[in-house]
Amino acid sequence: MDDCFDIKLSSEELRDMSSLALAHVGDAVYELLVRAYVCRQGEVTSNAMHRATVSYVSAGAQAHAMNVIEPLLTDEEQTVYKRGRNAHVNSVPHGSTIGEYHAATGLETLFGWLYLCGRRDRIGTLFSAAMDGVNSDAT
Repeated sequence: MDDCFDIKLSSEELRDMSSLALAHVGDAVYELLVRAYVCRQGEVTSNAMHRATVSYVSAGAQAHAMNVIEPLLTDEEQTVYKRGRNAHVNSVPHGSTIGEYHAATGLETLFGWLYLCGRRDRIGTLFSAAMDGVNSDAT
């Protein structure tokens, strides 16, 4: 079996994968990063960690994070983001707009694509910028 923690798919494999499949992976990648980030912030109860995590992974929060990092994207990353943002989705969660949900799907697609490309450093750079921007806007 392949090492799924240290995966690196070819350009052809990534091109053949649907944007929603990339977003499916990216959703998990982004939430794992947020969970680790929340733990490092010193949240101590599971309820507090859950609330903090949800506040960062909601469609609205992800759309805001995408606004923060979009100017940092390369042309290729911008194309991947737009591929996910423009994907046809069947439903939108309560409490978010269609625009927020599309932007959040684009962010998840981007993070899934970066993960499957094996570009952990770039994920770290963009995630750090997102958290810095989101937290500076909240203060």
